[in-house]
Amino acid sequence: MGWMCRPGCRRRARAAPSGTSRADVKGRPCEDFCVLQHSNRICVITLAEAHPLLQSGKTIKSINYQISANCSRLQNKVSGKSKRGAQFLTELAPLCRISSSDGEEYTIYSCIRGRLIEVNENILSNPALLQEKPLTEGYIAVVLPKFEESKSVTQGLLTQKEYEEVLLKRHNSSA
Repeated sequence: MGWMCRPGCRRRARAAPSGTSRADVKGRPCEDFCVLQHSNRICVITLAEAHPLLQSGKTIKSINYQISANCSRLQNKVSGKSKRGAQFLTELAPLCRISSSDGEEYTIYSCIRGRLIEVNENILSNPALLQEKPLTEGYIAVVLPKFEESKSVTQGLLTQKEYEEVLLKRHNSSA
């Protein structure tokens, strides 16, 4: 499993699925996302460990997959082997908006180009899963990159150690 940071800082972990964390999406410092890529190209998007929602004292009030008046990720209907009907996402396509009890709202982005296979409806009724189990039951969405782009998702990813160095530099520059 590996990690990907947005933009620019990327990390790769050691296990079968690979993942990434993306940092500072759209200029929002510290709002890192994690992309776990499995050997079958499927990418699971969740919050990276440094995301403000995973820091102490934050409580998630609501999660909304309604992106605009005409676009709801909950309306994504996928069928068949070729995943017909799946919504196509770009790297900066919003997946959902999460509101915390302190009034902050966070937009979670796809981080990768591909087809939206599913969103995790379980977090709508149990938002605490995002914080308690972000790498398993608390995932946000599953995306399938195009076959020809699947390798580029994992190229240049940061190792766990490199990501920790990014977090350390971030911490030192804010101190």
